[in-house]
Amino acid sequence: MTSQSGGTAAGEGRAGGAAREGTDDGTVLLVAGLADLAVSTLGTAMGTAMGTVRGLLRRSDTGRLVEDAEQDLRARGRLALDRYAAVPPAHLEVLAQHVLERRSRADG
Repeated sequence: MTSQSGGTAAGEGRAGGAAREGTDDGTVLLVAGLADLAVSTLGTAMGTAMGTVRGLLRRSDTGRLVEDAEQDLRARGRLALDRYAAVPPAHLEVLAQHVLERRSRADG
């Protein structure tokens, strides 16, 4: 069984281990999404944010809105983690590969 991130769930042999791992991944994605949203909207004035919250609380489809927001935050978190957690290739390793390719072309 695989978790949401595509990796193998740690604890597959234990009962509920895979489900817990998926929940942990979801929590990490939600937190990362919230953090990314907070950083991107730091310039928003507090009064405007409070007015928006009051308007959202008056809506009749609040449950569906919360589900959509959770899904959006998970997607945003996945993108933020992919953007900041990706390790770039080692610079010297890339240079060494280029040298080997040039030498093989020169020899052959």
